[in-house]
Amino acid sequence: MERCSSLFSQLIAVFNKKQFYRLVINFKAERYSKGFSSWDHFIAMLFCQIAQAKSLREICSGLLCCEGKLRHLGMKDAPKKSTLSYANINRPWEMFRDLFYDTLSLCKTSMPGKHKFSFKNKLLSLDSSTISLCLSLFPWANFRRTKGAVKLHLLLDHDGYLPTYACITNGGKHDVTIARKIPLAPGSIIAMDRGYNDYGLFAYWTANGIYFVTRLKENADYEVIKVLAPSKNRNIISDELIKFSGFYAKKDYPHILRKVVVWDKENEC
Repeated sequence: MERCSSLFSQLIAVFNKKQFYRLVINFKAERYSKGFSSWDHFIAMLFCQIAQAKSLREICSGLLCCEGKLRHLGMKDAPKKSTLSYANINRPWEMFRDLFYDTLSLCKTSMPGKHKFSFKNKLLSLDSSTISLCLSLFPWANFRRTKGAVKLHLLLDHDGYLPTYACITNGGKHDVTIARKIPLAPGSIIAMDRGYNDYGLFAYWTANGIYFVTRLKENADYEVIKVLAPSKNRNIISDELIKFSGFYAKKDYPHILRKVVVWDKENEC
């Protein structure tokens, strides 16, 4: 008889169950429990995230459809909406926070090797995503007149492709405001899109020994200091050392930059 594990059960296997129950005891999460265990609660909320359930009804109905397979997840039965709602309100959220950091530490020990680039510097990617919300349900997340939203700012470490910094703000928060607060080690290389283009921020990073890679503004005024020979058998069109010539740009960032133009075969540009 051929046996195989579902993707959901394989994901749950990553979590250390002994450590989980140690956290349950530390936070007294089951002090007033009447049959619905913390592990069942955790499985239900993890299912909510993976299935992108939008309500308690979707969570409970989805688990009920899989009731024959719940035993393999260490879960007894699908919860009722009232039971799950009570657990969400009254159980300590700090337990799940500590579970996240414990699991993150475990993932870091088993993550793949460093990035495949030739340089040895720490490589990071910075970006933000706007998450739409229902304004009637989340009035504090006011973004536009009829729309609510929050913004997730995320710093990704390419050594293992794990997030090292995350910040959730209102939808109108500018990306540069958060970028100024992110702690970066000297020698790091941070890559981002043009939304983070701020000469004052670039000057701060340069002063602290932090390298950055981004796209140049289309209307940027600059002068070419030196033309470098592009590498052979590569998609590099030009390689130059430049310096801003605009009054304010030169004032905010008086340092020399390297401008590289490449050919994108996929997009033909």
